[in-house]
Amino acid sequence: MALILSELKDRTGILTLNNPERRNALSLELCEELRAALEDLRDRKVPVAIIRAPRDAKVWSAGHDIKQLPQVCHEPLAYDSPMEKALRAIQEFPGAVIAMVQGGVWGGASDLIMTCDIAVGDETSTFAITPVKIGLPYNASGIVHFINRVGLSIAKEMFFTGEPVKAERAYHFGILNHLVSSKEVERFTLELAASIAANSPLAVAVIKEQFRLLAEAHPLTADAFERIQALRRKVYNSHDYEEGIKAFFEKRKPVFRGE
Repeated sequence: MALILSELKDRTGILTLNNPERRNALSLELCEELRAALEDLRDRKVPVAIIRAPRDAKVWSAGHDIKQLPQVCHEPLAYDSPMEKALRAIQEFPGAVIAMVQGGVWGGASDLIMTCDIAVGDETSTFAITPVKIGLPYNASGIVHFINRVGLSIAKEMFFTGEPVKAERAYHFGILNHLVSSKEVERFTLELAASIAANSPLAVAVIKEQFRLLAEAHPLTADAFERIQALRRKVYNSHDYEEGIKAFFEKRKPVFRGE
């Protein structure tokens, strides 16, 4: 079964997450199919892509597939992992990528939403970034996605609490560009995509790349980069990370020791 359903409507590519049994978790396989689907749209010169879940989904995506996270002493969010490749495929897609959101967006799926160029959600949409719930050290590139989208103080609150941000608050934070009723969200998103597709695809592609480069223009010294890597290693080699993963599988609340 395809984990990403791809269709073309006028000049808009629609990519639907299609693993309801796993709540559309961002498994290695789903992320690879998403990357490949975006590459296919790019090759076909489709100017706009929409990423969505099935209509009226209760969960848009449950985020990282915890069963596939590496165990202690291994980098859980490596640069060459399928999820990171999928996020870069969204950033590097030469047209606009719109997230159409219904239902809960958890963990790494919130990062995916932040990486999309535009997000449209309905009243059921919520967003939670939850690495602290399992002792996971999130990567620097993902944190930057949140800072660029919602600002430093809101990003800190989301990461420190791991609690869901409801639709109206998400709209005010800038996670959602538009908050639309569930009856209208699909029509609205398609019309938004069509208005972008009517413009010069070359101009959109160049402007998008400028946005990407300027948003990432935060120079780091070599020492600062090495310190970030050392801090993250400290976490994914820790008791807390091991305990967080173990508690998830045992369906209980983790007992963290801060070590």
